[in-house]
Amino acid sequence: MAVVSWKEILLLTGLVVGCYWNSLSCGFVFDDVSAILDNKDLRPSTPVRNLFLNDFWGTPMAEERSHKSYRPLTVLTFRLNYLFSELSAASYHLLNVVLHAVVCVLFLRVCRSFLDKTSSLVAALLFAVHPIHTEAVTGVVGRAELLSSIFLLAAFLAYTKSTGADQSIVWAPIALTVVLVAAATLCKEQGITVVGICCVHEVFVAQGFTLPMLLDTLRQVLQGKDGFPYAVLQTLLKLIVLVISTLLLVIIRVQVIQSQLPVFTRFDNPAAVSPTPSRQLTFNYLLPVNAWLLLNPSELCCDWTMGTIPLVESLLDLRNLATLVFYTFLGLLAYHSLRYRHSSAKTVIMALSLIVLPFVPASNLFFPVGFVVAERVLYVPSMGFCVLVAHGFKIKKSQHLKKISWLMIGVLLTTHAVKTFNRNWDWESEYTLFTSALKVNKNNAKLWNNVGHALENQSNYAKALQYFLQATRVQPDDIGAHMNVGRTYKNLNKSKEAEDAYLVAKSLMPQVIPGKKYATRVAPNHLNVYINLANLIRANDSRLEEADQLYRQAISMRPDFKQAYISRGELLLKMNKLTEARDAYLRALELDRTNADLWYNLAIVNIEMKDPSEALKNFNHALELNPRHKLALFNSALLMQESGEPKFWPEANRRFLTYVEEEPDDANGYFNLGMLAMDANENAAAERWMRKAIGLQAGFRSALFNLALLYSQSKREMDALPVLDELLRHYPEHIKGLILKGDILMNHKKDTRGAKVCFERILRMDPTNVQGKHNLCVVYFEERDLPRAERCLEETLALAPNEEYVRRHLSIVRSKMAAMSAAGQPLTSTEGATMSAKEEKPQRAKESAEEGEEEGRGTDAVGDENNVRKSSAESLQDVGVDQSESVDSSTSDKRTKGKSTKEIKDIEEKRAAALKRLEEIERILSAD
Repeated sequence: MAVVSWKEILLLTGLVVGCYWNSLSCGFVFDDVSAILDNKDLRPSTPVRNLFLNDFWGTPMAEERSHKSYRPLTVLTFRLNYLFSELSAASYHLLNVVLHAVVCVLFLRVCRSFLDKTSSLVAALLFAVHPIHTEAVTGVVGRAELLSSIFLLAAFLAYTKSTGADQSIVWAPIALTVVLVAAATLCKEQGITVVGICCVHEVFVAQGFTLPMLLDTLRQVLQGKDGFPYAVLQTLLKLIVLVISTLLLVIIRVQVIQSQLPVFTRFDNPAAVSPTPSRQLTFNYLLPVNAWLLLNPSELCCDWTMGTIPLVESLLDLRNLATLVFYTFLGLLAYHSLRYRHSSAKTVIMALSLIVLPFVPASNLFFPVGFVVAERVLYVPSMGFCVLVAHGFKIKKSQHLKKISWLMIGVLLTTHAVKTFNRNWDWESEYTLFTSALKVNKNNAKLWNNVGHALENQSNYAKALQYFLQATRVQPDDIGAHMNVGRTYKNLNKSKEAEDAYLVAKSLMPQVIPGKKYATRVAPNHLNVYINLANLIRANDSRLEEADQLYRQAISMRPDFKQAYISRGELLLKMNKLTEARDAYLRALELDRTNADLWYNLAIVNIEMKDPSEALKNFNHALELNPRHKLALFNSALLMQESGEPKFWPEANRRFLTYVEEEPDDANGYFNLGMLAMDANENAAAERWMRKAIGLQAGFRSALFNLALLYSQSKREMDALPVLDELLRHYPEHIKGLILKGDILMNHKKDTRGAKVCFERILRMDPTNVQGKHNLCVVYFEERDLPRAERCLEETLALAPNEEYVRRHLSIVRSKMAAMSAAGQPLTSTEGATMSAKEEKPQRAKESAEEGEEEGRGTDAVGDENNVRKSSAESLQDVGVDQSESVDSSTSDKRTKGKSTKEIKDIEEKRAAALKRLEEIERILSAD
C-alpha cells in the first residue's frame, strides 16, 4: 500500500483551505442555533456526564421531544471550542476546516488500497472540493459527519492490517477496529456502517472471492461434497467477530434511546406518513435525487423538507423512470463488480460499498428519518462517488483522449472549487442561507418561515410577517407557520390578530381524547401553541382562568410537558394562588432538577409566601447549577441584604460583585453594592459605588438620594446639595429629597428663604405631609413671624394630633408670644433668623420605602427604586417551531416588605434624636 507523501498532504490541505477559508466569516446558522447557541451542554457549568445523558441538541434522551441523536463525542468537541473561545463562530468553523482536511488525507490513504497512485489522488482532490460538502464543513453541526468519517476511515485502515503475512488473523487491528467503530458511532450513528464496508473488503478484495465462487462453495458444502476451505473459515471467524461487535453496539444504542424512535411529522418527511404505494415510490425516487446532487451539485438547498419534492403518487408518474434508470445502472455496476476478480471489479465494489452502506440509515427505505434529503449525509457516500469518477478516468484510452480526460478533470476540479467557495457565502447568515434556498425551491413552507425568523431577529417584524403569511399560503396546515404569524402580530402590538392566528394553529391540533396523551403523533413543539395563546390572553386580567385552562389542556395532552408547568406556575403566581404555583414548579422540577431557572422561580414563590429562608435555599440551588445565573445572584444577594443580618453581608457583597461582572452596564448592581457599604459604614466604598451607578444611569433616583444622604450623615452637607439639585432636576416632586435639601439650607447655609421654597413645594404636592408642614413652621419661627408659626403649628397638630413634639413646639411658641407681648415687643420681625431649629432628617431609602415613598434599590431604566424579582427567561417563553420562536410575555414578582430588627432599632434612634433636638430648641427659646 503506497503511503501518502508530504507533498500530497500539503496539496490537499492547501486546496481545502483555498475552498473554505471564507467559511471563517460565517456565523451560527440553521441547526447551529440549537446545537451551539441554545445547548447548555457546551457550558462549563454543565457536568460533563450530561453529554452522555442528553441528545445532540442537549435534550435528555428520556424526554419524548428528544431527537434521539446520540453524539456525545461531537458535542464534546463543541464544548472544547466553547472552553477556548466561547461563542466565537470563527473557531468552530476553523476546526471544521481542519477536520475536513484530515478526512481528505485519510481518504487518500484508503483509496491507495484499491486504486493506483494517480487515480487515488484524483479521487481525494475531487472529494476535497465537491460542493455537496459545504453543508457538512461550513455548517458547524456538520462536524458530526467529519468526526464520524475520520473514525470510519481509521477503522477501515486498521482492519486492512488484520491479515498477517502468512494469511493468519492478527487480532490487535480487529480490536482497534471495534474501538474505532464505537467512536465513529458516538460521533454520528452512520459510523457503524463501516463494519459492512470492512466485510465487503475482506470477502471481495482481501480474499478475492466473487459471487459465483461464494455460491459454488456454499453449494458444495450443502451437498456434503466438501467442508469450508480454511481461507473461508478464517474469513467467517473475522466477520463473526465484527458482526457480534456491531450487534452489541446496536443493542447499546437502542438502550440509550430507550427503545423509542423520535417523533417526526408529515411536515418533516411527508412520504413517511403517506399510504402505499406513494410512500415506497417516493422513497425510491429520492435515491436518484441524491445521485443527481452528486453528479450535478449546481442547485443546493439547506432544507429539503415539506413540499420541496412532491410525492410520487402513481406508477404513471414520469419520475419513476429516473428511479428505474438509477436501479439499472446500480445493478450493472454491482453485477460487474461481483462477477469478476480483476482489480477494476474490486475498485467498483469498494466504491459501491462506500456509496450504499453509509447511506442506508438515511435512505428512509428501512425506517423513516426526519428529513427528505439532507446534503450533509452524502459526505461519506460521496467518497464512493469520487472513487468511481477517478476510476472511470483511469480506464485505458488513446493518447489524445488522455489529454482530453485530464482537461476535463482540471475543469471539473476548478468549477467545483469555485462553486464550493461561492456556496460558503450562502452560510454567512441565516438570512443569506434561507433566501438562497428559496431561489432553489419556493414550495417549502419551512424556508419561508426561516427567512421570517432571520428578519425577526433583526426586529424587522413587518417584513417577517410577509414571509410567515406566505408560509401559511404554501402550507395552510402548517401549525408552526400560524404560530409564527401570531407571535409576529403580537410583536407588532396587534393582539387581536395574534389571537386569531394562534386559534387557527390550535384548530389544526388533534383534539384531546380523555385518558390519552395524544390523539395522533404530533411534533412536541407544536404543543407550544397552547403556551403562546395562554401567554397572550393572560395580559387581560379578566381572562386569567381561560389562560389557566389552556395550560392544563397542554398538560393533559402531555403530562411531562415541563414548559406548561413553568408557565402555569407564573400565571398562578400572578393570580396569587401561591400554593398551586409552588406545586407547579415542584412538578416541573421532578421532570428536570438540573434547570437553574426552575429553582429560581420556586424561590420567587417562596418570597411571596413570606418564607425567605426557603427562598434563599432555592436561590442557592440555582447557583449551584449555574454559578453565573444573573437573576439568582442579584435577588439572593438582595434577600441577604434585606435580612439585616451582618453575617450575610460578605456573601451578598460577593454575589453583587459577580453580578456586575456579568452585567457591567446595570446600575442596579453597583447601587446595591453601595447600600451594602452604607450598612457596613464603609462610606468611601459606598460613595464610589453610588457614583458608578449614577454614571451608568443618569437620574438614578435612589442612588442620587442615598448619595446625598450619605454626604449629609458624613457631615458633608455642602457636597450633598449639588446631588440633591440633580435629583430634583429629574424628579422635582421627590418629597424626601426636598426635606433633606430644606434641612441643609436652613441649618447649614442659613438660607431660610431657600428652605421655605422646598417645604412649600412639598405642601403644594401633599398638603397633609406632617414633616414638611412642621419644618415650614420652624422656618416661620426662624423668620420671627410668631403668629404665623402659631397658626402653622395648630394646623400641623390638627393633621397629627398624637405627635407630642408638635404640641410641645406649639406651647413654646405661645409662651414666647406671651412673654414678648408682656414686654411690649412686636410679634413679627423683618430681620433674619437669629437662631436655628433642626428637624428630623429623612432616614435611609429603605426606611422611606416602608413609609410609602418609592426610594429603594431600583431595577428599571428610569430609576424606579422598588426592587422587583423577575421570573426567569425560560419561564414565560412562547416557544415556537422550526428555528427561533421567541417568548412574547413576561411578568415580575414584587419583593416582600417588612421591617427588620435593625430597621426598628433605627426608627427608635430616630425618635430619640428628634426629642433631643426639641430639648435643644426649648433651651434656646427659654434663654431668649
